[in-house]
Amino acid sequence: MGAMDDLLGPAQIAQLCGSLETAAPGVRFEALQETSGRLGPLSLRARTDVVADALVVSFREYAVATAAFRTALADPDFTGWALWPVTEAAVTLSLAQGSNQAFDDCLDLLAELTPRLTSEFAIRRLLSADLDRALKYIQPWTTDPNEHVRRLASEGTRPYLPWAVRVAGLTLRPDATVPVLDALRNDSSEYVRRSVANHLNDLARHAPETVLELAARWHESGTPESAWIIRRGLRTLVKKAHPGALSLMGFKPAEVAVDGPRAETEQLTLPAVLSFECVLTNTSPTPARLAVDYVVHYVKANGLTAPKVFKLAVLDLEPGESRKLSGRHAFRQMTTRRHYAGRHQLELQINGVRHGRLEFHLTI
Repeated sequence: MGAMDDLLGPAQIAQLCGSLETAAPGVRFEALQETSGRLGPLSLRARTDVVADALVVSFREYAVATAAFRTALADPDFTGWALWPVTEAAVTLSLAQGSNQAFDDCLDLLAELTPRLTSEFAIRRLLSADLDRALKYIQPWTTDPNEHVRRLASEGTRPYLPWAVRVAGLTLRPDATVPVLDALRNDSSEYVRRSVANHLNDLARHAPETVLELAARWHESGTPESAWIIRRGLRTLVKKAHPGALSLMGFKPAEVAVDGPRAETEQLTLPAVLSFECVLTNTSPTPARLAVDYVVHYVKANGLTAPKVFKLAVLDLEPGESRKLSGRHAFRQMTTRRHYAGRHQLELQINGVRHGRLEFHLTI
């Protein structure tokens, strides 16, 4: 069990019970109270499902549940991770009722709850149930005075939102959320703009041409807000050396001499840090703008290697100018990456072109 799992535990259940018992004195919450003893071995997502199921059992009807949730908003303690199962229970009861009125009202409720804790996870099942109806309802959120509601319009509709269920329609129809992104690209809140950039980066995984067309149109407007979003939103395409993304960001084919990469040591024992450096020289008669990344070829369990690209620097070099760059890359066991002993490699990637190769041995 990790620290994230403890975000929803007995203390949060007790707090949620207190808020709901005040908001709905005629409802019995034994099922909710009993969940406290069942959460121990479960992940945060699984805990959320258990608590949401208990709320559905307690309320049974959508109208009763939503009336209680809206009343509970008057309580400042009705907040935090206990609201994730609240939003999921509301969606379950809404879909069970099966009416357009309940569907639309549930979207309203999620917008009301999201300033207390994001509704981005629960909204996914409404998107799956009726994508067109949901998106039509969501679009006005892009002008809502609350930044949390505006962010929900972008974050809740991301194709690959972490922790969230996938919505097939968002990948099958990559242009479906373009109106939302268009409306938010110059948002005054960095919190919202960061969501738009991550949404754009998600789309780039399966619809790069849609993303490049959108980014090129935004690039013409020249606003600082949209320029920042474009840089963030195209980051994966740049790492993948996509020609269209590189060109749009000003990284054209460059004539550059590369000395390196070189390392202080080529023998590492986990946990370790690989320190490396290189020298780049612009050999062309014109200035060069360079996106400098590095590629680590990790040894896998089967002895083969798999590459992963990391950002190193963005720089401008005048004709004949040289620049020394250095980097540090950490190797440690993580839940998201398991390291294996063997001969690893590191390459530089400059404007999408690979240069040099450093070999080093990692011992576990």
